[in-house]
Amino acid sequence: MEIRQLQGEERFQARLISTVAFHQRMEDPEKAKQESEKETDQDWGAFDEDGTLMAHIINNQFTSWLDGTLIRNGGIGAVSTLPEYRMDGAVKEIFRALLPHAYADGEVISTLYPFSHAFYRKFGYETVCWKNIYEFSPSVLKGYAFYGKVRLWKQGDPVQTWTELYNRCASGYNLAICRDERRMEEHLKGEYYKDRKFCYMLYEAEEPVAYLIFQDIRHDPQAILDVRDLAWNGPRGFRAILGFLARFSADYGTIRLFLPREIELLSLIRSPLVYDIQKTSEQSYMIRVVNAVKALETMKKPAGCRFVIRVTDEMIPENNGIWAVTGEGVVPTEKEPDLIVSEKALGQLASGAVSLPEALYREDTVVLGNREMLERVFVRKPILVEDHF
Repeated sequence: MEIRQLQGEERFQARLISTVAFHQRMEDPEKAKQESEKETDQDWGAFDEDGTLMAHIINNQFTSWLDGTLIRNGGIGAVSTLPEYRMDGAVKEIFRALLPHAYADGEVISTLYPFSHAFYRKFGYETVCWKNIYEFSPSVLKGYAFYGKVRLWKQGDPVQTWTELYNRCASGYNLAICRDERRMEEHLKGEYYKDRKFCYMLYEAEEPVAYLIFQDIRHDPQAILDVRDLAWNGPRGFRAILGFLARFSADYGTIRLFLPREIELLSLIRSPLVYDIQKTSEQSYMIRVVNAVKALETMKKPAGCRFVIRVTDEMIPENNGIWAVTGEGVVPTEKEPDLIVSEKALGQLASGAVSLPEALYREDTVVLGNREMLERVFVRKPILVEDHF
């Protein structure tokens, strides 16, 4: 089996594999071929002895925030294998080559949207439960109102204000992807009169305080307002979103609103109809530490921080070691560790997906000393993930 990055026409062969695996259709193969050959993201493939492409994985490249600092973030996508080559270990062999390359290339973390959590745990990924989804009647928002200006975005309008507002909001959340205008346009594109997609910017005193992008979903007897993307500039902007959504009591039977977990709608909303709000949590994202030292260096630390950690990683040898961590840096040491973790547990802890007391319920997290300091370092943190790849 040969593992390498794909070039030229091989990228089109990879797209064909994804078309089969994800039950897609290709209406114009020639156009798809031309588009594939122009793509620049890392596309890794596994070839059999006859040179046939069996499986591939795309490693998207972007930056995301970790404790207020932008870091290199690889985004795994299009993981697919032709049916006749499944169970041959092709995907595993790709990950064995891709992950060390990602380390050498400067990635700090790798993330993905899993079809199976158990499948990706085999490669060092672990769950990030960051999102709650709330479903309720617009009448729940009775008492909220927004009196500022509202502007509907239309195809061809500038996107700079949208991009700036999103990045200001997202910079306060771990794992949120930093957007350029091209990425922002991907969220905005679509015609409201054809695609039933609406993008509204909310202003107070000519200042943009929030935006809301939602899909109008036909549903009998009443339609659903499904929020797909949003950003706000603090409590004022968040209340503006609630006030604007309250306007739709005559249009929709249900509002479907996702929020990061630290904004607990059931606790903060002032409504006599709290019992009418349905809440579900999603485990739709996973993280893997690619460079343990850089992740530990980037994390914010309390004053006087000092602890020793041992990390184990089956796929990236450079992550196996013992390090002394202080506010000044991370250095190798031969001292006995205060904390022993796997790469899976470290991904959750470094991002703030779990706190140390929560991580101790895992079998791969062991505290041997210095617990008070470790509990100050590894705390739950705000997480926001609105971009797909």
